[in-house]
Amino acid sequence: MSQKRDNSGKKRIALFGGTFDPIHLGHTHLAAAAVDQLNLDRVIFLPCHQSPHKLGASHASASQRLAMCQLATDAFDWAQVDDHDLRGAGPWYSWLTAEAMHRRFPDARLYWLMGTDQWQALPRWSRPDHLSDLVEFIVFTRGDAPSPRSGYRLHPIVGDHPASATEIRRTMRDRATTGLMTHWLHPAVADYITDQALYG
Repeated sequence: MSQKRDNSGKKRIALFGGTFDPIHLGHTHLAAAAVDQLNLDRVIFLPCHQSPHKLGASHASASQRLAMCQLATDAFDWAQVDDHDLRGAGPWYSWLTAEAMHRRFPDARLYWLMGTDQWQALPRWSRPDHLSDLVEFIVFTRGDAPSPRSGYRLHPIVGDHPASATEIRRTMRDRATTGLMTHWLHPAVADYITDQALYG
C-alpha cells in the first residue's frame, strides 16, 4: 500500500545510480515499485562511469548507456535521466552526487535506491555517514528485511525481477536465444542494442 504524502509538501525524489549496461525491465520494475510504495514524485536514473577494466567490446559506451536509459524510461512521467555522473573523468562518489542533487533540489526529500548487497556493503563506501545525512535509503529485498543501521533512514521495499544485465550481455555475446531480449528489455532498448550491434 502506498504511504501518504509528506505533510511538509516536500517533493520526494529518489536517486538511482548504476552502470545500466544495459538498463532492463528489472530496473524500471523496481523503480516503479518504489514510486508506488513510497509515493515518490520522481526517480532520477544516474548512469555512472564503467570501471576501466570493464571497457571494451562487451560493454556499451557512456553515450549508448545514457541513450538506452532515456529509451527505457520515456513512458514514465515520474522518471528522469541525468548524465551528472558521466561528466568529467570521475570517480563520482555517491556522496558527491547526493550533494549535487541536494543543491539542485534544496527543498526536496532525497532518497537513494539500492539493492540488499549494496546496503550491506555501504559501510565500505566513501563517506557513508555523510551520504546518510543527505539521503534516505530505499533498499530492495527479495525476502528478509535488511538489517537497520543506527542513524540511517531505511525504507525496505519488497520487489524482485529476474532480469540480469550480465546475463543479457552474455546472451548477446554468445548469440544465444533472444528470448531474454523480449522478456527482460524494453522493446525500444532491444531495438537499439540490435541497431548498434552492442555486446556482440
